Amino acid sequence: MVITFFFKEVAAMISLEVFMDIVSLRRQGFSMRAIAKKLGIHRKTVKNHLEGGRLPAYNKHKRKISILEPYHQLIQDLLNEDDYKATWIYDRLRNLGFTGCYDTVKTYVRQIKEQNTRLAYIRFETEPGLQAQVDFGDFQIQEQDGSSTTISAFVMVLGFSRGMYVEFVRRCTLESFMDCHINAFRYLGGVPVEILYDNMKNVVVNRQKGKISFNIEFLHFANHYGFSPKPCPPYSPWVKGKVERPMDYIRERFWRGYRFNLLETLNRDIRRWLDETANQRIHGTHRQPVRDRWQQEIAKLGKLPPSDYDTSIKVYRKVYKDCQVSYNANRYLLPHHVVGRMVLLKIKNGMIRFFHDHDFLVSYQEPESKHNQVGSRLFYEQLKRDKEQLGRKYGKDKGKATRGLITGSLFPQVEHRPLAEYDRFAQGGVSWTN
Repeated sequence: MVITFFFKEVAAMISLEVFMDIVSLRRQGFSMRAIAKKLGIHRKTVKNHLEGGRLPAYNKHKRKISILEPYHQLIQDLLNEDDYKATWIYDRLRNLGFTGCYDTVKTYVRQIKEQNTRLAYIRFETEPGLQAQVDFGDFQIQEQDGSSTTISAFVMVLGFSRGMYVEFVRRCTLESFMDCHINAFRYLGGVPVEILYDNMKNVVVNRQKGKISFNIEFLHFANHYGFSPKPCPPYSPWVKGKVERPMDYIRERFWRGYRFNLLETLNRDIRRWLDETANQRIHGTHRQPVRDRWQQEIAKLGKLPPSDYDTSIKVYRKVYKDCQVSYNANRYLLPHHVVGRMVLLKIKNGMIRFFHDHDFLVSYQEPESKHNQVGSRLFYEQLKRDKEQLGRKYGKDKGKATRGLITGSLFPQVEHRPLAEYDRFAQGGVSWTN
């Protein structure tokens, strides 16, 4: 008797890291079968995720916390100091209140030692277009009032040619971090297959037991541009030496003795220095002009997408009955037809843009102070013209929601004025440009 077994493939759930590896290998020209073999997953899983093009989503399960977890960082710090034995570490942990068994400590110490052994430093040269390395460096400046301020330099270096891009920013926000990437891709002529980072919060939000939790927004950004982010192992700055060493080069050859007034001037000058000096030099490793190797590498870099990734901060807010939205301790007037709806706020460089679904509503400059009411004169005039229509539409009771705006007691302003001036505007006869 012949027995036939039927197998039904179940869609495999993969991690975000594996998804980015799939995208990276596909960009390098690997077939779906080769990718599946290389990553140890089913070919249909590769096909499904490539065709979907979206980051995998999965439900988080509550993780059982190990009794040793509060001591993980201490154990890692001790092993970075010396090759202590597990018995020695176990005795110290007991003195600190650890109540677990010795085998738990021994297993974790062995894992850390094996990991440190695999981190042996080996110099390697990457293929054209394969890898770039990114880092932030702190630079001190003296303000006109004599105070000291720290600004940051974003540096991206191509692994093959050592072609370099540098941009200074006031703050290392996720928004500025992604904007610097976009500017670097344009300057360098394309996108590498992978980019190497240290464990900065803009890329890695958590790392436990070798498990990396990426910043989701940055993963969407990486997926949009088609590169795979690769965090360095902890305590291993030598792994991304191609960008660590240029940071010292920038300090000595550009920054020392430099003077500037505005950040725009600084970035214009560093761009000129890159064009005329840094990317023209003969590199000490490959002994060739950086510019010549860079031209070879551009052909291997990935093309930029048709549109840039929207790097603005995105939040949702509900429109109140008085046609206003609250954000960051200020209130903003919107058209009355979105009352009660959820609208999307996109905030970038102090400008707030408001959207309902895909429809653009209005944009406002965010005030420097708090507790302001900001609005457009056009909305006030529209509400005044539609007074009777609004009354018939909403009825006498519901009309109270916008009655204050119509009469002027909640008069929206283009400029930010004290609340005491509202009555003057409500009575009429006051110029808008005052």
